[in-house]
Amino acid sequence: MKILVTPTSLQPGNKSEALEKLSSFSDDLIFNPTGKPLEEDALIALLKDCDGYLAGLDTVSEYVLKSCPHLKAISRYGAGYDRVDIDAAKRLGISVSNTPGANAEAVAELTFAHILALARNIAYLNEKTKSGEWVRANGLELSGKTIGIIGLGAIGKIVARCARGFNMSVQAYDPFIQTDYCKENNISSVTLEELITTSDVITLHLPLTTETYHLINADILKKIKKGAIIVNASRGGIIDESAAYEALKNGTLGGLGLDAFEKEPPENSPLFGLNQVILTPHTGAHTSEAKNTMAIMAVDNLIDMLNGSECKYIVNK
Repeated sequence: MKILVTPTSLQPGNKSEALEKLSSFSDDLIFNPTGKPLEEDALIALLKDCDGYLAGLDTVSEYVLKSCPHLKAISRYGAGYDRVDIDAAKRLGISVSNTPGANAEAVAELTFAHILALARNIAYLNEKTKSGEWVRANGLELSGKTIGIIGLGAIGKIVARCARGFNMSVQAYDPFIQTDYCKENNISSVTLEELITTSDVITLHLPLTTETYHLINADILKKIKKGAIIVNASRGGIIDESAAYEALKNGTLGGLGLDAFEKEPPENSPLFGLNQVILTPHTGAHTSEAKNTMAIMAVDNLIDMLNGSECKYIVNK
């Protein structure tokens, strides 16, 4: 079987238990030579004759899927699958799987790193100190503040655990919230409106869908608690970046941390020039531990699907 492998961290030459396992299954592996996510035509050129596909952050549209008649299974390297046309894959009989929870600890820890860095102006102070300046900039103590978590899944729950360690009050909004879990872990279940208006820190842990696209928009940003910090380490497009820029400029929004962008990599964003913004290159899952767990899980999923064995992580049954 011919298999395409596109995640940038799974490339030939890297010592990888997952790749060794996949190589034992198939001796016809091809890789992404670009070092970045693939757009439609570049992806088709590599994928058109493949039976299986271990997918990174590539654009997998209906056009791509229809151009690959041999394709039987797509295994996403990660929990998100918003870049795959799930409905089209189902119509075409192509199974799609993901790796839920594999990177939860890593993404949650990066989320909290953003929170701490924004609360204490660490990036700005680091830059000034290295340039020879000795400035004073008042920060924000997290103890006693309220964190609002939008999306209380595997990652959101770990962020809540971290926040309790800093003596923060935790509240969450999730359309499918587990009320028993909230009661057991001292998390207040609130409406989105209440969370937006009362939280000192807001974190986003959601898939990108038609419902969540630009969820944080100009209207929502007018309602936030003045000076609040927002961190998005989930998917780009959930925040309207232009509206966030305006809210930062007028002082409504106190800080913004992004590990995901509507266009990746971002180019010439006005956010680049603001001191109260921290940007990282979609690196939430990039720890050695998370990468290994995700890779093994993604390879196991792909082998199961291609073998016709049960795969419990198929998202388009």
